[in-house]
Amino acid sequence: MRRVVVAIDGPAAAGKSTVAKIVAKKLGYTYIDTGAMYRAYTWYCMEKGVDCEDHDACIVFVNEITIELKADGTVLCNNIDVTRAIREPRVSANVSYIASYKEIRLFLVEQQRKLAASTSVIMDGRDIGTYVLPDADVKIYQIASVETRAVRRYEENISKGIECTLEEIELDVRKRDYIDSHRDFAPLKCAADAITLDTSYMSIDEVVDAIIEIINKKIKELEEKDA
Repeated sequence: MRRVVVAIDGPAAAGKSTVAKIVAKKLGYTYIDTGAMYRAYTWYCMEKGVDCEDHDACIVFVNEITIELKADGTVLCNNIDVTRAIREPRVSANVSYIASYKEIRLFLVEQQRKLAASTSVIMDGRDIGTYVLPDADVKIYQIASVETRAVRRYEENISKGIECTLEEIELDVRKRDYIDSHRDFAPLKCAADAITLDTSYMSIDEVVDAIIEIINKKIKELEEKDA
């Protein structure tokens, strides 16, 4: 069976991670949550009392941070379980600053590429298809309206016992959209060869089915090409 690399990009709270996890499990692929890596780095900076808008203060930690993604979804930062902590609103409000720093992106992208080099993977983020894995077999750009994304993230936080308001979440989503799409290095954008999937009015199951259909179609094309 050929190795297949799937890149799913899109703006904050578009549901990429939720869907990618399910698709990866159904297809037997490895899921790589790049967002969790940036969130873990953000959490570490905040624990150190560093202002995440201070570029120089944040980039020094590339020499002391280790981030591990476990198969069960657990995220470790320097061997500390931060799975829940990195989903807190304070981290969400600052992660786009951390993700905009070139030195930190290069540090984490190197790890991400190594993870994708030896097995079939689904990797989601902002610049997977354009920068991290430009040669990915399948590229999907998953979008949804700001209002839809805000409601989804709000409901996700509430289900996890994380206190927040819908207004706060919507403001955060809009701010992250701006920062992610305007950063100088590897900004959020749709790859020229990506398939755009608007999930504003789709259920999770519908999105999962649509993505699996896209992947299977691409695999068939690749196999016919190899034959």
